[in-house]
Amino acid sequence: MKQRCAIARAYAVDPQVLLMDEPFGALDALTRVQLQDQLLRTWSQEKRTVLFITHDVDEAVYLANRVVVMAAGPGRIHRVIDVDLSYPRTEEIRLSAEFRRIRNEVWTSVYHQDEAAPAA
Repeated sequence: MKQRCAIARAYAVDPQVLLMDEPFGALDALTRVQLQDQLLRTWSQEKRTVLFITHDVDEAVYLANRVVVMAAGPGRIHRVIDVDLSYPRTEEIRLSAEFRRIRNEVWTSVYHQDEAAPAA
C-alpha cells in the first residue's frame, strides 16, 4: 500500500517525466505484477514519459518501450533494445515467444557484457 501511495503522490504533482527508481523491488511477486499492470494502465491514460530503473529483466521488458542496458563501468550505456510488444500488455504477452526472445536479448546484454566486448 505504501508503494501505491508513493506512486499516486508522484503523479499528483503532474510531472512531465516520472523517475521511478526500483519502486517495486521490495514487494512480493504477486503485488509486484499487480502494480506493474496498474502502472501500465495509468501510463496508457496519461502518456507520460516514465524513466523506470530496475534490475529485474522481466520487469524491464514487460514495462518498457525501450530498455537501456547500462555498462558494467558506471555511467555508460552498453546497449539500447527496442521492445516492440503490443499493448495492452497481458499475461499472454509475458508468456509469448516474442517476450522470451526480447528477454533473452536483454539478459545476454546485461550478464554477458564481457563476452560481447570487442577484442583490443
